[in-house]
Amino acid sequence: MNLRNSYLADFISLIYPRLCQACNSTLLGTESLICTDCLYNLPYTQFHQQPDNIVAQQFWGKLQVQAAYALLYFEKGSKVQHLMHQFKYQDMPAIGNRLGQIAGAQLMQNPTFASVDVIIPVPLHIKRFRKRGYNQSTCFADGLAAKLNAQVEEHNLIRTINTATQTQKSRFARFENMQEVFAIKNPAALMNKHILLVDDIVTTGSTLEACGLALLQVPGLTLSIATIAYAV
Repeated sequence: MNLRNSYLADFISLIYPRLCQACNSTLLGTESLICTDCLYNLPYTQFHQQPDNIVAQQFWGKLQVQAAYALLYFEKGSKVQHLMHQFKYQDMPAIGNRLGQIAGAQLMQNPTFASVDVIIPVPLHIKRFRKRGYNQSTCFADGLAAKLNAQVEEHNLIRTINTATQTQKSRFARFENMQEVFAIKNPAALMNKHILLVDDIVTTGSTLEACGLALLQVPGLTLSIATIAYAV
């Protein structure tokens, strides 16, 4: 039976080959989503070992952040860009969960991140959620939670306004675009907790800053930040 299943899987793979979502090469039998070569050679930042890394520096003087991190460097035309495109726009939420588990394993080596109580994904407005079918930040959060033994809370921080895309905006315009966009539904549930706020990609940090300012209104809350990628 196992041999028959193996032949069937091989036959199906000839017609519908399983491809690496980063480089488009054919996956081997034991590989899933990302090939072994890409997993080994993706541009990992190692920011979990660098407290004053460039992501943390983005929030200095703007947001009281305990620690900040990104798993990968993001450059246009790179494997990471292709991977993120598949994740966000080609209905591949499992990519986010896989990257979250990789990031979570790194963050467990850092005592600050290992003390996280609750993981909160940057929320999508309901209109954008319905169009995409999932929140990419929640997928990443679920993968992180599996390694950090933390709870994911995706309904307390809410987006009250469906903002325009940030892609072509300057840093100041991005920040203005995010003002008063986020709110906390139940502050008491987050009091005195260490919160890990997560997003997919950090560029100027305006969205994370707006979310963080809303969260830091909660008494006793400690804030850290993690993203899949940092845009170089």
